[in-house]
Amino acid sequence: MDGDPAEMNISQSSSSSIEVKDDMDTRSESENQPAGDALVDISFCGSTPLLWKVSDMKRCRSVGVTGALVGSLARQPRQNVRLGRPLELLQEEALLLEETSTGVASLHTQDCGDEEMHSEAVRQYEAGLESSYKEQCALALEDKKTVLKKIINEKENATDDSGNVIRDRLNALDQAFRFPWPAMAVQLCTARAGFSHCPEERSFLSTDWPVPRDERLNTRFCVYRDLRNKGFYLTSAGKFGGDFLVYPGDPLRFHAHFIALCISMDEEIPLCDILAIARLGSNVKKTVLLCSPQSRSETGKDESVEGDVVYSSLQWSSMV
Repeated sequence: MDGDPAEMNISQSSSSSIEVKDDMDTRSESENQPAGDALVDISFCGSTPLLWKVSDMKRCRSVGVTGALVGSLARQPRQNVRLGRPLELLQEEALLLEETSTGVASLHTQDCGDEEMHSEAVRQYEAGLESSYKEQCALALEDKKTVLKKIINEKENATDDSGNVIRDRLNALDQAFRFPWPAMAVQLCTARAGFSHCPEERSFLSTDWPVPRDERLNTRFCVYRDLRNKGFYLTSAGKFGGDFLVYPGDPLRFHAHFIALCISMDEEIPLCDILAIARLGSNVKKTVLLCSPQSRSETGKDESVEGDVVYSSLQWSSMV
């Protein structure tokens, strides 16, 4: 016996919707899973590590590296409320990506050509600027003429001689108009394409880490890596007088609980500095952590194993 057509349509539509949902879930899971051979392309501006690709930013976020956006938005370049690419990384964040084989420092091959190729590129760039300047001069002149013609049309019925003055200005505009060079709009490249090679070629073309690792950087990196391995998220704490702000989860969802101050085991700190940072932590409702990495000899571990980090908390209490 045949069933009701309406019921059959409902069952078919529900089954098809379930199949579509399962397909979307499978697709989203496959998209969220990072590729095994994907590497984060880290560019450097001086000693500052930067990320330009959105895919690199997502991959870093998935491993707990947050960074800070420092670029302007293309549609609103003069505001600083909402920022865009590039993503500036801490030195410790970039070192962690490099150590875990997630990130690689870029060696841009176009910067390594000979002097003749570089000079030709400079000439082409200057020729492009000159062509853009002439085009913008013509457009600015036409805009100025349009404005003056509009004013003349509005003053046709006026009794004063202002219309004649504006008409004279319009006639002499071709010889008197000057478009300043600093007023020219220049197209800025706010993204870097980076490598599009296979992982083997990318690994071959990668450069050595350009930032020297001194004792201070090693101390901060040991603390950063240890706290990150414990599941904490870290950002810069310069405005709080420390090295890192330590979050129990993603900084977009949690407030920082600790201010980490990285010092070596043999470093001496004046008592007034300790009191100042402890009082500051109390005012912003955060606990100050004095973080000191132990040397390998002190922990008794093998030379290939990094030492542990000793943490001491400071909290300000009122004097009785």
